[in-house]
Amino acid sequence: MFIVGVDPGRDKCGVAVLNSDGEIFFEKVIETAEFESTLKNLIAQYKLELAILGDGTTHKNAEKILLGLNLPVEIVDEKHTTEQARLLYWKKNPPHGWRKLLPTSLQVPPEPVDGIVAEILVKRYLQK
Repeated sequence: MFIVGVDPGRDKCGVAVLNSDGEIFFEKVIETAEFESTLKNLIAQYKLELAILGDGTTHKNAEKILLGLNLPVEIVDEKHTTEQARLLYWKKNPPHGWRKLLPTSLQVPPEPVDGIVAEILVKRYLQK
């Protein structure tokens, strides 16, 4: 079973596809304008069965799109996911050079972590 996680936003969305064992097959930050077309492609490629959607401020629009694509939707609490995603980013991408000397808690990832947030949302759902 493949599940898509979505961290919705006004300008960008985090999207991640995981299987029911928590393995990551796709993770990306996309422009919100590309959300529907990206989801159509992911549905075709992975035969998605479920969407896990963060409960952030713009989740209603994303929910309408997902339901319009005949994908069942579960809403998950987004509380503290950004902080968790930053920590996970540094585990996946350890700092190099002089940045290794600074604690990662004092560093900001050089790219958006919304895709990792989407991954965390699916894993929260799977832990229920």
